[in-house]
Amino acid sequence: MTNEFVQLQQKERKFLPADFSVTDWDNLQPYFEELKNRPLDNKDQLVKWLEDVSELEAVVSEDACWRQIKMTCDTTDKDREAAFTFFCMEIEPKMKPYGFELNKKLLACPFTSELDKNLFFPYLRSVDNAAKLYRDENVQLQAEANILAQQYGVISGSMSIEVDGKEYTMQQAVKFLHSPDRSLRESVFTKMATRRMEDKNKLNELFDKLLVIRQKIALNAGFENYRDYKFRELGRFDYSVADCFAFQEAVREHILPLQAMLIKNRQKRLGADTMRPWDSDAEPAGTEPLHPFTDGKELNDKAIEVFNRLRPYFSGCLQTMQQMNRLDLDSRKGKAPGGYNCPLAETGVPFIFMNAAGTMGDVITMMHEGGHAIHSFLSHHLTLSAFKEYPMEIAELASMSMELFSMEHWDVFFKDNAELKRAQLEEMERVISVLPWIATIDKYQHWIYTNPGHTLEQREKQWLVILDEFSTGITDWSGFEEYRTNFWQKQLHLFEVPFYYIEYGIAQLGAIAMWRQYRLNKDQAIGNYMNALSLGYTKTLRELYATAGIKFDFSAGYIKELADFVTPVLKDMGVS
Repeated sequence: MTNEFVQLQQKERKFLPADFSVTDWDNLQPYFEELKNRPLDNKDQLVKWLEDVSELEAVVSEDACWRQIKMTCDTTDKDREAAFTFFCMEIEPKMKPYGFELNKKLLACPFTSELDKNLFFPYLRSVDNAAKLYRDENVQLQAEANILAQQYGVISGSMSIEVDGKEYTMQQAVKFLHSPDRSLRESVFTKMATRRMEDKNKLNELFDKLLVIRQKIALNAGFENYRDYKFRELGRFDYSVADCFAFQEAVREHILPLQAMLIKNRQKRLGADTMRPWDSDAEPAGTEPLHPFTDGKELNDKAIEVFNRLRPYFSGCLQTMQQMNRLDLDSRKGKAPGGYNCPLAETGVPFIFMNAAGTMGDVITMMHEGGHAIHSFLSHHLTLSAFKEYPMEIAELASMSMELFSMEHWDVFFKDNAELKRAQLEEMERVISVLPWIATIDKYQHWIYTNPGHTLEQREKQWLVILDEFSTGITDWSGFEEYRTNFWQKQLHLFEVPFYYIEYGIAQLGAIAMWRQYRLNKDQAIGNYMNALSLGYTKTLRELYATAGIKFDFSAGYIKELADFVTPVLKDMGVS
């Protein structure tokens, strides 16, 4: 695997006109019709047909992605929202029946069996799965669900509070929770909680609508509940519902004690008799919050330097994105919450979106999304777009491993060694604390979707039961019981991408294993990392993890093994 970055070359179109762009269904349909009706009389014709399908998919996908990117960058722009809605309601639903027909055509073709199984197995398995799940009556329902889900970003993006007479988005306001001034932290936390509760009912109503639609989709496809349907739709061929339950139990048993150790360590540093919700990210009085950068440009410039130290190839990816304006990093009012890397299938150069406000968390997000971006670059050479549609369990391994690989080079952001060590400890706190949270959200989703028709009261009660199961009990939430009862509303995945969350837990364990490998042999670990990511989804998850030099395993024994690796690392950082 090369060290140096080589500029990506966008493939020349061979099926669509060079100047073609997606405007409406009428200009798109003829190409789907041609693919649907084209004869496939030999293997060469099949390969050419697959390439043309891939080209069409890439062009349409990139168009759809840009519509979403533009809308999330400014949720107040009605034209952008309309363009996204138009695609979801007027184009995508009309494409899906053709997608089904093309899948059937591929599966029925006698020459499909002659394709290289070492390359095509995951793709053909996914095609077969999609064909079996497809229902005409679900097309419109899925479009409605997509439109509804986007309202979560609109509602959340409009939230802001005032601090000292100045308006801050919820993402920007988080920086105050790092302040050594406890009264300021409490004030800001209270304002944020109060503001979120103003939209509590609105978000519950939105969620209820989504639940009804999702259950209909599951029933239409012959499933008793949306959980079982979604597992199939997500293509979870390499693990089961039972494995998810095993993950939850193992995290509770082996990771929760590490989280408790970290919380008590922070409590000791703070000298606090009681830990309150606004203390979880705080430093002692007299210790200034970490200020790693001032704006998005500085964040990106420093990220480029960090990536260059790891491999020049990595920094070349970010520099290319910078040159092509594929970055929107700063937080502002009207911008959707969260952060993401959006692959752009035709050009190959992805887009990073985030809400940077100058915090250490933003550095971690940049490293994370940068790892996703590298994955996009490394897999762009693959011949079919479908080969690059890798599952999230490997996608998140790319991003989470990059967070841990990059830690030793964060002196780019922190010249003071004490600040560097604080930043590294903050990352370890996040790595550990996110696993119980993932187990919480995952178990909650299992309950939500296997109990269709539940009431709001039942949902709130069950949320608290599950939250308590994966909580250390150290933090005192008195006075904020209502906020804690609705705390799940902060998790956008529940609204926008149901059941996409356990992937983070699986990948986080994988990232810890990658970091363990990195600490033993840096060059080999990064080489394995790049080799695995360059395969896209031409191998199964177990094979991809094996290429990366680690196991695809989230059993109790393996999680204990990784916890045992982390424990002395935390002690070296002063945690006891």
